[in-house]
Amino acid sequence: MPALMLSNDDGAHAIGLRTLAAALEAAGYPILVIAPDRDRSGASNSLTLDRPLHPVRHDNGFWAVNGTPTDCVHLGINALYRDSCRRVIAGINAGANLGDDVIYSGTVAAAMEGRFLELTPIAISLVGKQHFATAARVLLELLPELDQLALPAQTIININVPDLPYEKIRGRRITRLGHRHRSDNPVMVTNPRGKECYWIAAAGDVADAAEDTDFHAIEQGYVSITPIQMDMTRHGVIGQMQTLLC
Repeated sequence: MPALMLSNDDGAHAIGLRTLAAALEAAGYPILVIAPDRDRSGASNSLTLDRPLHPVRHDNGFWAVNGTPTDCVHLGINALYRDSCRRVIAGINAGANLGDDVIYSGTVAAAMEGRFLELTPIAISLVGKQHFATAARVLLELLPELDQLALPAQTIININVPDLPYEKIRGRRITRLGHRHRSDNPVMVTNPRGKECYWIAAAGDVADAAEDTDFHAIEQGYVSITPIQMDMTRHGVIGQMQTLLC
């Protein structure tokens, strides 16, 4: 039976990844795990092209790679586990991937790299850092239902789970991505040698949390399930541009 490939952006030792792997194995799913050797949050879809990758297999069977989440899934699908996997599941991320977060998210990027496999890839995030077992249970319940969906090619399912005990989850909502305000300016600091350097500031506050958004679902205690896509074309303006520019 083809396996599920698990990855993340928090690293091969992250509790979210270990919780997800244990839950899937206990439910009888064959899994293969390949993840960064350290926290690579915010790596987005970047590939490492300036040096070779050195995968290391740990005693628990997980592969750790000195690269990005996209590197990991790319290497897994095309080398280490070629023709062995039917779906990529990325997570469980420690923290939300809501709205504009998906642009920067290594978790979502890892899922995206699995878009060529048989089944629609999934990114799953816990909106917090405590109730990973809740997120794992939510995913296990969703998997048989997701398998019945006939989604268009190059679709990715982005799931966010409130950081609550399972019994306090109010249900599920199918949502669209909300939006954030612009983030704060980078924070300038001086290192011990007197050199100026910068920390990237936290994500901006929520700008669009209408009732149909992922932000609203999470705020109300619901699991947010958002279908996103690889095609970034702004189809609605193609006709106008053809008229004016061609």
